[in-house]
Amino acid sequence: VQLQASGGGLVQAGGSLRLSCAASGRTFTYYAMGWFRQAPGKEREFVATISWSGGTTDYADSVKGRFTISRDNAKNMVYLQMNSLKPEDTAVYFCVTDKGMMRVGTTPTYWGQGTLVTVSS
Repeated sequence: VQLQASGGGLVQAGGSLRLSCAASGRTFTYYAMGWFRQAPGKEREFVATISWSGGTTDYADSVKGRFTISRDNAKNMVYLQMNSLKPEDTAVYFCVTDKGMMRVGTTPTYWGQGTLVTVSS
């Protein structure tokens, strides 16, 4: 199981970034996908999740209305569109997958390496 995240970088507050995650090593069509993040000095936290069909999504309250998760099962890809970024969004973002959708307090089974997002004020 390999999850390769990309798309992180430095952006000014109010800007946008799109994270991508390529999944390989197994079929993820029937698995939920998601994103977690870890800010400096803080624990990892749930950001967003999407069902295997893409028909159901859920978000942390802190990103609702600003972030959008999507997936392309034909390409084994999941995306996180991040708009109206804030300095408090600065973190390493991790692509994750598991049989069920994630939520606050869960620990997904499979993790990719992180991609750093830095939002300057």
